[in-house]
Amino acid sequence: MATSPLVARQLQDTALRYFLEVVRCGSISEASSRLNVASSAISRHIAQLEALLEVSLFDRHARGMVPSAAGELLAVHALRSAHDAERVVGDVQALQGMQRGRVRLVATEGFSMEFLPRVISDFVAQHPGLQFHLGVHPPADCTRRILLGDADIGFVMSRGAEKDIKVEHLQPSPVLAVMRPTHPLVRFKQISLRQLVPYPLALPEPDTTVRQLFDIACHRQRLPVEPVLTSSYIASLLGFLRHAPLGITICGEISVREPIERGELVAMPLKDRGLDLRNIEVQTLVGRTLSRTAQAFLDYLKTQLAA
Repeated sequence: MATSPLVARQLQDTALRYFLEVVRCGSISEASSRLNVASSAISRHIAQLEALLEVSLFDRHARGMVPSAAGELLAVHALRSAHDAERVVGDVQALQGMQRGRVRLVATEGFSMEFLPRVISDFVAQHPGLQFHLGVHPPADCTRRILLGDADIGFVMSRGAEKDIKVEHLQPSPVLAVMRPTHPLVRFKQISLRQLVPYPLALPEPDTTVRQLFDIACHRQRLPVEPVLTSSYIASLLGFLRHAPLGITICGEISVREPIERGELVAMPLKDRGLDLRNIEVQTLVGRTLSRTAQAFLDYLKTQLAA
């Protein structure tokens, strides 16, 4: 049956959209659930793309679908096309004086508790009508979502470079000891890990960068550390301090900036070697041009991070 170029274009766009979702999800069934489209329809469109290109776009495994070399090339093209379309729409909306537009953010928990909500609130107060979506994920997940085009800007704590990630802003984030203003240790200008040992410790999980640096430094000094509380949830660690007058936790400054400003907590510098080997990293995708709205927010956010 003959079709117009417009219909052919629409079919191609749909096929690419389905293809990208399978790349993101790693399976047709999960893509079907996220798109609310029948699995058979997604399979059919991917088969049409493979027939058109005369190449297999996925390596099929029992645990899911992984893009082939050709699939990775097509995914780059499809993501670039999607980003360009989003940017054009955003720029057209920005012509109205940034009264409309949407910015998608991903961040780890420390950024998301108070810092980013405050920055977003301040920015929206200056530019009413803008919309933000903030996803909270582990660092590797944040970076993966930037690479897949699921977010415009990512915020993580990093100890090394990532391929295809553009670092828009880099700022040291050393490990700090956090406690209540009435804690006996606040009389010092800086403290050591050895001084923390006698007090009840609430520590992040061992897979976090802050805990890894802490554990390495403690191991180097052969310090016995037995935390009273271990949690993957920073809010729980800070909540522990509200109920334990002598309690101490560890984190970066950005996680407790607002409670410190309100006089609720104090962050003490640690003088032990190796606790400064991580950075705040603001990420975007290499080769991607942000919309004017997203770029304006990024520029504003950089000034707030360095404040």
